[in-house]
Amino acid sequence: MNPFFAFDTHAVGDEPAAPWRPLSEVLDDGPVLRERVTQVRAVLAAGGGDVELRVAASVTHLGLAARLLSPALALAVGAGVVPDFSTAWWQPTTGGAVPLSLPETDAVDDDLVALFDHRVLSGPLRRLHQALAGFSLSATIRRGNVASALNGAVTMLRRERPEWTDDIHRFRDRLEALPVLADTAIHEDGRFRRRSCCLIYRAAPNHDGPKCGDCVLA
Repeated sequence: MNPFFAFDTHAVGDEPAAPWRPLSEVLDDGPVLRERVTQVRAVLAAGGGDVELRVAASVTHLGLAARLLSPALALAVGAGVVPDFSTAWWQPTTGGAVPLSLPETDAVDDDLVALFDHRVLSGPLRRLHQALAGFSLSATIRRGNVASALNGAVTMLRRERPEWTDDIHRFRDRLEALPVLADTAIHEDGRFRRRSCCLIYRAAPNHDGPKCGDCVLA
């Protein structure tokens, strides 16, 4: 299984023992998120570039968004479940997908898209969106990062579960029509392209690195 879809579970109300820490600590502009951005900046700077803080913040945001969206998408499409990230836990490791523990959640008869919006897009991802404003990262880039993270989750999930492809696309289309994601990207000839840039190219020396495949600048 792709590590971005993997997660542990815990009973609602339980507090997993260390090294687990509340996910909420990294969703707001505070010392934990700033430490995370600093760590990402150091990794990016190892390539020899003079990495701007907002570039590291964007890469941090994109990585966290992808980590939350991937299991949420797989659970919604595959099991009719939307996890409640308000009681999720994480381990702040560096490199790859951070360990994540989600509360045990039952399937519901509610509109899954509306619930996904409430629990994921308008939940932890909105908090991250607001927190990253403190790093001089524009709202356009932040919204585009979420759209790109969702597309990455869609692409990975199709590979893991090709038999779900039609359901994945229907769910994605409904999510992309929500106000929070509206006009963040386009699909041309089956190819996704965001309307903004995550700025990763600026981590290279002279701020002239390669563009991502879905970048508006590509």
